[in-house]
Amino acid sequence: MAFLDKGDSIGAYRVQSLIKSNVYTETYRVESEQGVVCFLKLFVLNRVPQNLVDPQTKRVREIEFAQQLSHKNIVGCIESGEKEIGGANCQYYVTNYFNGVLLADKIGQEGKLQEDVAVKIFRGILEALKYLHSRVPVLCHNDLDPTNIILNSVNNDEAELIDLGHISERAYGTACFDTSDIDPLYHANETRVSIFDEQSDIFSACATLYAMLTGNAPWNIELPEEGTYREKFAPLHQYRKSNKLDFGTVEASDKIRYILKRGLELKNTERYANVDEILSDLDSSDIVENNDSSGGSSAPHKSQPQQSSVSSQSPNRVEFHIQKGEGNGFADIAGMAELKSLLQQKVIFVLKDREIAEQYRIFPPNGMLLYGPPGCGKTFFAEKFAEETGFNYLLIKASDLASSFVHGSQEKIRQLFDQAAQNAPIVVCFDEFDAFVPDRTWNNVASEEVNEFLSQMNNCSKRGIFIVATSNRPDKIDPAVLRTGRLDKLIYVPLPDFEARKEMFAIHLRNRPLEENIDYEELAKLTEGYIASDIAYIVNDSATIAAYSRKKISRELLLTSVGNTRPSVCADSLKQYEKIKEKMESTDRRNVNDRSVVSPL
Repeated sequence: MAFLDKGDSIGAYRVQSLIKSNVYTETYRVESEQGVVCFLKLFVLNRVPQNLVDPQTKRVREIEFAQQLSHKNIVGCIESGEKEIGGANCQYYVTNYFNGVLLADKIGQEGKLQEDVAVKIFRGILEALKYLHSRVPVLCHNDLDPTNIILNSVNNDEAELIDLGHISERAYGTACFDTSDIDPLYHANETRVSIFDEQSDIFSACATLYAMLTGNAPWNIELPEEGTYREKFAPLHQYRKSNKLDFGTVEASDKIRYILKRGLELKNTERYANVDEILSDLDSSDIVENNDSSGGSSAPHKSQPQQSSVSSQSPNRVEFHIQKGEGNGFADIAGMAELKSLLQQKVIFVLKDREIAEQYRIFPPNGMLLYGPPGCGKTFFAEKFAEETGFNYLLIKASDLASSFVHGSQEKIRQLFDQAAQNAPIVVCFDEFDAFVPDRTWNNVASEEVNEFLSQMNNCSKRGIFIVATSNRPDKIDPAVLRTGRLDKLIYVPLPDFEARKEMFAIHLRNRPLEENIDYEELAKLTEGYIASDIAYIVNDSATIAAYSRKKISRELLLTSVGNTRPSVCADSLKQYEKIKEKMESTDRRNVNDRSVVSPL
């Protein structure tokens, strides 16, 4: 329950709405007496951890720091105070309302930013850090990543640091702020043992620049959601030690590549020591990349770290065959009327009408998994979905990503998503998806490839990529892949029912030389338990015999072919698939009201 209600007054401000809350803080949208909209952050003192309160002043450290800071690239504190609310002592401070877009949202929408745009934002971040680091005593931001940076539309899209909750003096072993909500992907290795200083801030700034230029955080892997900061960081620490950072996807000048390489060194002794050093390189016109025989890069006028953890070697490119989404679309699919309608309402219109999507600030689902018995048209549906949208289409089989080289498959996965983003909007279909992302509980061999898929699939719809995965055995897919934000809809595709079979015969026989006495209802009744590929085979078999005899396709030919063709899915197998469906639905509670769409009509 919120401490403040709509219309309540606190200081010179009136509450409009609650924005978010946690155990000890609440953030509100408020309005001044002059009608100016602002943010108010409220701290309930008896709930605030003691390490977040100055023992001398008894004031929340965040509020004290906010009062001291005044810089164009840091959100400004307008007012602060104390108030007893509902018998609890509270402290609060007010900041300007954020006018603009979060950097994380901009990256999500555009995928990769142009170098000049990214560098402008990066420079603003560095200027804010220089201001913090030049204070006495030195202050560090400690939580720099794209979710804490706003591009201020009132101030020419200038970068502005908006989260002041982790600002502190240098920390060497004990952090006087909450580390549980910090994203390790943007932080230097030394922060896992609570070392936070100027160099760790610079690392985070460079990691943010890398994300702007590539669309992903450096060393982007799936991390545990629970546990201490150190426990969350542990797998990332190990991954960084064994995997050099790849610059093959960084589309930037030699100078920016050099800055990234030095700024993201894992050893702080080889990293930039202060902001002035990195600003000097940013302003320099002398940095020229020198490609050596190994494909690495260096700046001749700079001494390079002897053992760099970053590789700018460009691996051999693999070109995937991208098709144009041209054709009849859903008109070629028998049945599934409700599924088609659902996708039109919740996916296709958002993909195609970007103006209305931006107006409502909505994003389409990231992707969907079509699962069920083989031969029911799951892959065919993905192709027709692409045609319905008019988007590009890419069909990927497991063999397309296979490699005999160490980390070769990971590199192909990265290249796949990069090429898909470059050809967006695009529908990417992964056929037999369980072969790509097997459950890591039982298959440690493929864990690195699965991790790469997890990182690339995260919110990829914001890059114009919609994933359609198909599988006969979804119970063998790694559970992390099936969560929202990766595959938002899990749809069971059963055997076609009577109406669907009837429509399938009509579609497959369309534009063929036919006799006039074809009875589609009769054919549908005789093919109960047959899958889509069975019906396609029956029609093709009849057409082949008729063509050989130079005759029209007759009722007799079709009935003979039906009698000679057994259903591909036996009764026992169908029972197994029904059990898989029950298992999937019992563990997945999303889109419960949409499940009726899976029954073909």
